[in-house]
Amino acid sequence: MHDSPTFDPAQLKSFLAVAETRNFTRAAERLRVSQPTVSQHVRKLEQAAGRILVARDTREVRLTDNGDAMAGFARTILAANDAATRYFSGAAMRGRLRFGTADDLAITGLPRILREFRQLYPQINLELTVSQSDQLHRRLKSGALDLVFVKWVSGAQEGEVVKQDTFAWVGLEETVLEPGAPVPVIVYPAPSLSRKLALDALERAGKTWRVTCTTKQISGVLAAVRAGIGIAAMPTSLVPDDLKIITKRFALPPVGDVDFTLIRNPLANTEVVDALTRAIMGRKLTPLGRR
Repeated sequence: MHDSPTFDPAQLKSFLAVAETRNFTRAAERLRVSQPTVSQHVRKLEQAAGRILVARDTREVRLTDNGDAMAGFARTILAANDAATRYFSGAAMRGRLRFGTADDLAITGLPRILREFRQLYPQINLELTVSQSDQLHRRLKSGALDLVFVKWVSGAQEGEVVKQDTFAWVGLEETVLEPGAPVPVIVYPAPSLSRKLALDALERAGKTWRVTCTTKQISGVLAAVRAGIGIAAMPTSLVPDDLKIITKRFALPPVGDVDFTLIRNPLANTEVVDALTRAIMGRKLTPLGRR
């Protein structure tokens, strides 16, 4: 019977620095240690895991599949270690955090991230609001929210971009669009970024359209598409497995790019907002249940 592996926090920190910089020298500079120390830490971590975590060649440093998995575990382990240190030193992070997220981002791994955050910071009072991006942005500007996670116009230069994506037209495998007939579209009510970009794209392409369903929630959008009522514009990375991207099949116009963006209230508790920002940044946000 083999002993379970244990992972040294110093080795995990070195590994994460390499994972984020893709460079051993820059990782060493970030941690203010020597490059051989970083290499030794990564090598010992690989020995402890019994897996190759970092693939190295003369051109690049990249993570293996096991390395990607270890990066997620390392963030969780180090965050838990920091939280425990603060808690038992009497310096546990406290405060109120009013967080808003676009409802379609809530179908990703975000709920899991928030659950882990609450476990790590039990003394932070997390209040969650789920709505449309434009409404969340207005509430942030009015001071009603501290941090929002929204779909935003690509290149808007506001907030911190977590992920860049492109909108795609989505429908059923058996979707049929008759040539010359109005395109049946499923949209959020105005104002909505995806609605505006989708309808503007159809207008520019000279295609007529008709709204067959208006719904405030991503669950409504998905239900309408699955019922064959029409097609919808969605960020490519959020398309569930049972729906298909049909943009090219029907020569539909490109809708545009989108940034998944964290925008903060400058008057909010910086320490608390920073903690949740770190928890979200760099995490995979694929739809729940996607293979």
